[in-house]
Amino acid sequence: MAIATNLGFPRIGEKRELKTLLERFWKGQIDESALRDQSEELQRRHWQWQIEAGIEHLPVGDFSLYDHVLDWVVRVGGIPTRYAGLDGLAQYFAMARGTQGEDSISAMEMTKWFDTNYHYIVPEWTEDQEFTPNFAEFLEEVKRAQEIGSQPRPVILGPVSLLRLGKARGGDFDPLTLLDRLLPVYESLLKELQAIGVAWIQLDEPCLVLDLDEPAQAAIRTSTERLAAATSGLKIVLGTYFGDLRENLPLAMSLPVAAVHLDLVRAPGQLTEALPLVQVGQLLSLGLVDGRNVWRTDLSAALGLAEQAVDALGADRLLIGPSCSLLHSPVDLTAETSIDPEIYPWLAFARQKLEEIERLTQAINQGRASVADCLQENAEILARRKASTRTTNREVRERLSHVTTEMTVRQLPYAQRTVEQRDKLSLPLFPTTTIGSFPQTAEVRRQRALFRQGKLGETEYQAFLERETEACIRLQEDIGLDVLVHGEFERNDMVEFFGERLEGFLVSENGWVQSYGSRCVKPPIIFGDVTRPTPMTVPFTRLAQSLTEKPVKGMLTGPVTILCWSFVRDDQPRSETCRQIALAIRDEVLELEAAGIGLIQIDEPAIREGLPLRKVDHADYLAWAVESFRLSACGVADATQIHTHMCYSEFHDILSAIADLDADVISIETSRSQMELLDAFVDFNYPNEIGPGVYDIHSPRVPTTEEMVTLLEKAAQVIPTERLWVNPDCGLKTRDWPEVEASLRRMVEAAGNLRGVVVSV
Repeated sequence: MAIATNLGFPRIGEKRELKTLLERFWKGQIDESALRDQSEELQRRHWQWQIEAGIEHLPVGDFSLYDHVLDWVVRVGGIPTRYAGLDGLAQYFAMARGTQGEDSISAMEMTKWFDTNYHYIVPEWTEDQEFTPNFAEFLEEVKRAQEIGSQPRPVILGPVSLLRLGKARGGDFDPLTLLDRLLPVYESLLKELQAIGVAWIQLDEPCLVLDLDEPAQAAIRTSTERLAAATSGLKIVLGTYFGDLRENLPLAMSLPVAAVHLDLVRAPGQLTEALPLVQVGQLLSLGLVDGRNVWRTDLSAALGLAEQAVDALGADRLLIGPSCSLLHSPVDLTAETSIDPEIYPWLAFARQKLEEIERLTQAINQGRASVADCLQENAEILARRKASTRTTNREVRERLSHVTTEMTVRQLPYAQRTVEQRDKLSLPLFPTTTIGSFPQTAEVRRQRALFRQGKLGETEYQAFLERETEACIRLQEDIGLDVLVHGEFERNDMVEFFGERLEGFLVSENGWVQSYGSRCVKPPIIFGDVTRPTPMTVPFTRLAQSLTEKPVKGMLTGPVTILCWSFVRDDQPRSETCRQIALAIRDEVLELEAAGIGLIQIDEPAIREGLPLRKVDHADYLAWAVESFRLSACGVADATQIHTHMCYSEFHDILSAIADLDADVISIETSRSQMELLDAFVDFNYPNEIGPGVYDIHSPRVPTTEEMVTLLEKAAQVIPTERLWVNPDCGLKTRDWPEVEASLRRMVEAAGNLRGVVVSV
């Protein structure tokens, strides 16, 4: 009999319960005992849902109070020395968020988990790194799962992926050289799991979907062989996901594991290649349900793949599951009450995906006839979606067919148009600005909620937003910022806001997913062709500019980021959808310019994360991603300054593409990495202006003026001072006003100090 499995479940809870618990704990409203008790209750609820849905192999260890990669850093004792004076949750959260006070400690770096929208904490490895086992809490978690009568399958981040996901600190060495020191810690864990009666484990090595050199491939073989030999009583499922294994497929299939999991949503073709490589007695885990999107599975097509595997191996050698962990999916579609009734049946969130897994498993074990009604209903829903007039807009497609190369090119090159821009803006050296958003206080959120509930009239709500906008402008003037923003108080999220105003999108009520820690986002769902019926940002930007003599930036989210941070339709190429969004943003850019806005920021923090995981696929993606940005930006006059923002990305391998965006100013995240990212600009000679983030907004810590001066001095060694801007590393939405004001005043002071130094020289 085939076995229904899961690779992981969302942590945050249907109503973001984990977010609430964490933020209450950080504010001192609950103690550690309450945090742990209530988070364990949330975890048990998630387990029960999976058991009730028929999941036989229950993932355990996928839950986390902040981040699963950080969890494994702690579990193997790889904690950086600067946190040695702390312990327990104080140490754990210091690593994630930093600490405040006289002896403040900076947080660890954060970046995107492969090509998803989830952020992980980047491990820091040193050449003399030592590892020590710290698995007590992990083992207790497994025991709790055993107590509710499940067959837990502990989820273990593999040693090679853990090392590769980290960065070498204090020396130039390959973190994989630490593998021999790390493996005994993993071996000890497997022995302890066997001792408490665990039968199966899930050993995730997602790095197998990346380009691996021979030493990395050898490390995978060495580590897996050693772990398999550590105990003969455990059955290992090797977890791979997010794409095609390609040249790594023979390696994965040859390893001494009980089963190999394949992502057959992103790479269905690899099943045909994998089947002849399955070892005698080995099982194959089929990822048939999309763990990263919200569309209902084509059950008949998924069954076709499963039946291909049944013909080759037999049903009893199959595990049926999602393509990857359901971490990236909202929790429960039934919590939605206002989604368009035509579109609602097209969707499936995490709990509905579990049901799909169960139906597929039943069909394999009992035949298609056992789920005939379900298959018929599924086919009818998919047919209605395909035939729906809601998905196609002829005017959009006609307009896109007439896009020309000239529409994606500025009239003058940067070196010439910057002269016009500087003359128009009259900014000082090291001009100061922010990335866009200012704190969304409890009162802002309350007023928005009242308005959406119909308890606050539109006139009253607009008046409130206008007061907030004016107060934000006055504060920025008082702080001394050179380029202001309106604060974005009318916006709930930088992508959802636009999803609510663009046709072809829908927005859910409770479709939350975790971005990092307690930060959750609610990606809009792109179901049809995209168009902009009315201006989206012009009124509040125009208002802000009317309140001050200083320049105000218009703030937009770019087409690639709107694409990547949405749940995207799966019935046409992503490039086509992105170009449609670009035309809509282009219209908004031109209206902002017509309203007298001389600086327009089109944020593209997701352009790097959208990069395919394999280098051979980069060129095609970058071509349409760059074209989409330029299509959105290049309709303006040369005197209008175009900004963009990118954060938490490794840009080294796409610098030429970033230059091809031809934005006049790019602001980037560099604070957590101590300006490390700017090393990439040394050899590249980036031609335009740069604002390297001088402080980390993802931590409540207020940096000193001296720290920011030091970072700017590092930047000035790489970038000419006349092309340097001064800004935080990201938007300020999630922070509190006191820390924001203190940090920005110090930032302005740092810029002023450097102006004095430059002038004196």
